[in-house]
Amino acid sequence: MINVAIDGPAGAGKSTIAKAAAKELGYIYVDTGALYRTIALSAVNSGVIDNEEETVKMLDSIEVKLGFAEDGTQCVYLNGEDVSSKIRTPEISMGASKVSAIPKVREFLLDLQRNIAKENNVIMDGRDIATVVLPDANPKIFLFASPECRAERRYKELIEKGETVSYEEVLSDVNQRDYQDSHREIAPLKPTEESVMADTSSLTLEESIELIINTIKENTK
Repeated sequence: MINVAIDGPAGAGKSTIAKAAAKELGYIYVDTGALYRTIALSAVNSGVIDNEEETVKMLDSIEVKLGFAEDGTQCVYLNGEDVSSKIRTPEISMGASKVSAIPKVREFLLDLQRNIAKENNVIMDGRDIATVVLPDANPKIFLFASPECRAERRYKELIEKGETVSYEEVLSDVNQRDYQDSHREIAPLKPTEESVMADTSSLTLEESIELIINTIKENTK
């Protein structure tokens, strides 16, 4: 099986780019961030998002599954409910950063991610795919853009959805998320020695997708 690992900071466009590349190449796209967001959604709904011990206890009472439509589109289910549209808020984004720093949460989701990769050609994106989840993936891509660029993209996205936010708030969230993800004790965000570095700061979405597709083709000949 061909396993492609794409890591990078929040807001770099990993999900959009990886999804498009997977569709073009006929691979399954796995958005691991959606899994952590689903855990965060459950923790927020249960009122335990700021309590690590209670969050770990909560894991015994939930079931998280991924589903794939015929076109490869990913849906994520929490206790049988499709929560794909409920996990894309700023609150859940920050919550995902919190729960992803908990070793038991990462352990809870690890087998699910690896089993999908064993059975399918996948493009999997996240924070620690190349370093922890799929250490034998090829290629390993580290997709990034400047914090200001990522904040601008995210700000426009939220405004288009009708949310009331300021660019400064979004940039602050991006910087805070970067710090949390790169400084956590377990599986911090970082490229590997084998990672192909892909800076999309000055690229359009179409150019970014083309860059990733070409990188994958060059490394899976």
